[in-house]
Amino acid sequence: MILTSFLEMLSVGSVLPFIAALTNPEHLFQNKYMQPLFELLGIIRPDQMAFPFSVIFVCATLFAGVIRITLLYLSTYLTQAIGADLSIEIYRRTLYQDYLVHVSRNSSEIVNGILLKTNMVSDQVISPILALFGSIFIITGLISVLIFIDAAVAFVLFASLSIIYFSIMKSTSFRLKQNSITINLKSTEKVKALQEGLLGFREVLLNQAQNFYSKIFQNADLPVRNAMANSQFLAGCPKFAIEAFGMSIVAVLAYLMTTQSDHPLGAIPVLAAFAIGAQRILPALQQVYNSYISYKSADESFKEVLVLLKQPLPEYLENNSFNDVLFSHRIELKNVSFKYSEDSTFVLENVNLVINKGDKVGFIGETGSGKSTLIDIIIGLLSPSDGMLLVDGKEINIKNRHLWQQKISNVPQNINLFDTSVEENIAFGMTGDEINYAKVLDAAKVAQLSKLIDGWDDKYQTLIGEHGVRISGGQRQRIGIARALYKESDLLILDEATSALDNKTEENTIKSIIDSNKDVTILMIAHRLTTLKHCNKIIELTVPNGLREIKYSDISM
Repeated sequence: MILTSFLEMLSVGSVLPFIAALTNPEHLFQNKYMQPLFELLGIIRPDQMAFPFSVIFVCATLFAGVIRITLLYLSTYLTQAIGADLSIEIYRRTLYQDYLVHVSRNSSEIVNGILLKTNMVSDQVISPILALFGSIFIITGLISVLIFIDAAVAFVLFASLSIIYFSIMKSTSFRLKQNSITINLKSTEKVKALQEGLLGFREVLLNQAQNFYSKIFQNADLPVRNAMANSQFLAGCPKFAIEAFGMSIVAVLAYLMTTQSDHPLGAIPVLAAFAIGAQRILPALQQVYNSYISYKSADESFKEVLVLLKQPLPEYLENNSFNDVLFSHRIELKNVSFKYSEDSTFVLENVNLVINKGDKVGFIGETGSGKSTLIDIIIGLLSPSDGMLLVDGKEINIKNRHLWQQKISNVPQNINLFDTSVEENIAFGMTGDEINYAKVLDAAKVAQLSKLIDGWDDKYQTLIGEHGVRISGGQRQRIGIARALYKESDLLILDEATSALDNKTEENTIKSIIDSNKDVTILMIAHRLTTLKHCNKIIELTVPNGLREIKYSDISM
């Protein structure tokens, strides 16, 4: 930026001797400040000045252009690199947030923040700030040259243009603030409408709700477009008026200088320098104004991006000195109570439970009795409001729960599958050479998937579609089970993990899991009582907050 500013000064400053060498070389030859340059260039007569000064002017102009292109290249890539840093860091920090944080907010806010608002910040905050500094350097350099040529004229020109731009900025401030608020709020609504309409396509098609979701999207999209259009208009409209006004000032100054001067020809180089200087200053001033407009338009989005960047990271990322959590004997819940917020009622209260290593424990109970909440506490997704979770006598807390979760595999009610191959869905979080193919085969066999997958044309490379849309619900559940088995964990959670299977397939799958994982502790939530027949311990949860151990024979009657 500084180099660009210097070269702009040089290119504008070289106009004066260049024009003088063409129009009034005798007058220029008598200038005492130019004598060292004449000696350097070997100029001994006025008629020798035209060619070297033409070369100097052309070279200065071309070099300045090359440097400005280089500056544009560097600024553009720097802006996008910063934008990438922002979006990657926001995504990373979001993934590390607590479970309760994730369930308490709409994912469209995060998607909008990462995909749209970080782009807005990079394009409408960071890029304009870089351009602003570059323009300030250029304006400062050019004004310095013009002041050296004629201080009074330079002051009138710059002051007039600055006052006009400042007045426009003040008058548009409120409108830009409103545009920024509209863009920030409605862009999140746009993403929300897209997610709900596209992810719920089955219900949309069956209920013919296309117009309903199109209307929701339209009501969010149009205000954003209108606000952006208004901001863009406010950014661009002063340019044409200011350019006309600026050149009018130059024309008036030219008239005054030529009519009031005893040597009109001597004024021509000065006028040429001011004309070219004004031509360079006007775009720079417009860039300063545009930077202001861009920043104000993205102000609210910028604030939200900063909030997302301040999401806390867990302590163990910087301090990984915590001792490993060993699970050799038992899991114990001691006087555990839990509620989701300070003003809500307890979902669980004074729960005491011991689960020994290798136990196969089933959990039953009415809807709302706290089965899933209890499991979430055991696997460290939720922290007890009161009481403690102990593993081999060691308390599990926010500092060491990540170590405990490394020993857990979980098959939730709703399996989160990805639009990739069966193999990559089973070996969750791994790709290519990282995948242990033998383990994938073993896990699929235990989950009763082998014969099914072997019958597909692409076998384990079969693509299952977004959220597993190309396969059945039972097949999705068994891929989820295979994924959990692939991890080879000490604790396996099955939360309604076989609800989409028929009775025979469920029986075979559960039996296969238990037979191949004798030493693994398995916790199962089920509404279908036959699912629990292989459990050595069954826990019934009752409303409100009750917990008791029962026998399978008591519930199978």
